[in-house]
Amino acid sequence: MKVAYWPGCVSRGFTPELHGSMAKVAPLLDIELVELDRACCTGAGVIAEHNQELADTLNARTFALAQQVQGAEMMMNICSTCQGAQSECQQRLDANAEYREHVNTTLSAEGLTYEKGLTNKNFLWLLVEEIGLDGLRARVKRPLSNLKVGPFYGCYIVRPRERLGIDGDHPRDHYLHDVIEALGGTVIDYAGMRKCCGFPIITMNKEASLKQAGRHLGDAMDAEADCLVTPCPLCHLNLDLQQPLAQKVVGRALDMPVLHLPQLVGLALGLDAKEVGLNRHVVRPTSVIDWSTSVVGAAA
Repeated sequence: MKVAYWPGCVSRGFTPELHGSMAKVAPLLDIELVELDRACCTGAGVIAEHNQELADTLNARTFALAQQVQGAEMMMNICSTCQGAQSECQQRLDANAEYREHVNTTLSAEGLTYEKGLTNKNFLWLLVEEIGLDGLRARVKRPLSNLKVGPFYGCYIVRPRERLGIDGDHPRDHYLHDVIEALGGTVIDYAGMRKCCGFPIITMNKEASLKQAGRHLGDAMDAEADCLVTPCPLCHLNLDLQQPLAQKVVGRALDMPVLHLPQLVGLALGLDAKEVGLNRHVVRPTSVIDWSTSVVGAAA
């Protein structure tokens, strides 16, 4: 499967191990990534609050670049925040031909045009809907045996449901559960798995942001999860990078490894911890989990 690949800016900047792990996982899933290296930030919902047309134009430009990729079946991203922001912009562009033409007038300076109807899927959705859970199971070389994994969806990929295509035929707000189980892991439910990580408000109210992150991490620890997995680099940033600060705000010790989805998939498909960049995390998964032969949660 050939896809026009949008990694997002965070996975190429703050957390390059997330972008790198996707590059290593893709061939194992027979996915050909054609990176949209000329694309720009989605705006993460922030630009749209101040200038909706600018946000829509930036994202329409990315969509147009994706549509230029010969033979690509769809556009794929590895960022829930990108998915949420892009879905919102695409909904507006597809619903209004006059507005779409207005935006395309701006894009014409680069020789670009966005045509209605691009399919854009987060890697999580592609795993379930294109590769299939049976196809994923068949590729597992090192099952996540006895690993207790807490899914962290965050907010951008589970709401609003209609815009994100969540319905009875596509229970996308349950896909992380399905993928963890397909990889051989044990799903651990906890209170905050579909709530905001706190990242969107970190520049406005850092204490509240850290309190949100710390509460979710603490809830997962209380539920006895060995680690969390998220499809969002921004959630990864707030839950891993900010974890030492979050524990001070919530007044309890936190030691919860946070993996990005391609990393967890890569481990189950046979990649080693260094190949998927686990050594780059603030809370290193290798410090609390033994990945050496089989994946065993809470190893001594």
